[in-house]
Amino acid sequence: MAEKMESLAKAQKGFLGIDSARNSVGITVSYWESLEAIKKWKQQTDHLEAQLKGRQDWYSWYHVRICKVEREYHFNAQ
Repeated sequence: MAEKMESLAKAQKGFLGIDSARNSVGITVSYWESLEAIKKWKQQTDHLEAQLKGRQDWYSWYHVRICKVEREYHFNAQ
């Protein structure tokens, strides 16, 4: 389902990217160009179905944060 949601998100207007890590806790961060783009993704039909399935079958809890990235930088010693 995660792969399907990533594919759908990439097709949405305003999608900028995604980062994900899965170990004892799964974390997925998606990046969007605006709050309006986030709202439309939240209302996307297949995404709504995945959210429902998540609440019913996969998760006992989850936490959502909507944040604004003010600055980004990288370091690469190679």
